[in-house]
Amino acid sequence: MAQSRAVYYCAQDIDTCAAEVFQTTRRIDRTHDAPALVVVVLQEAVTLLDLRGSFATAIGASTAIHSGPRSRARAWARDLYEAYPDIQGLYYGSSMNGHSPAIVLNERARQAMPEQPHFHRDLNDDLLVEILQKIAIRLSYGLR
Repeated sequence: MAQSRAVYYCAQDIDTCAAEVFQTTRRIDRTHDAPALVVVVLQEAVTLLDLRGSFATAIGASTAIHSGPRSRARAWARDLYEAYPDIQGLYYGSSMNGHSPAIVLNERARQAMPEQPHFHRDLNDDLLVEILQKIAIRLSYGLR
């Protein structure tokens, strides 16, 4: 059965993307599952619910809604999706990169997504090696 909902995880900086994507192994793997660096420029503004600051406390939660177990975060995301029908995504602090901004867009933001990315390069491209080495050092991750 096809789902009507979809999500797109992203961040405003490459370090946060790498920290989030490779958090399980703490190793930036340039080949497994063909990872890529993709930059999109939204075609229009989107409405995000900001989970940082006092919002989580005001709704009876804590920042653990975006830094605790994934099952908890997903349950809150589903509830917030239903409670706020005008939001197109969530703006939260990455628990993997010092609460740097991270974003999850839902299918309500589909019209803002471009047909083509602004930038797309496979991580196994040699042009990204130096950048990935620096990111790995900053995060204390390995690089493969």
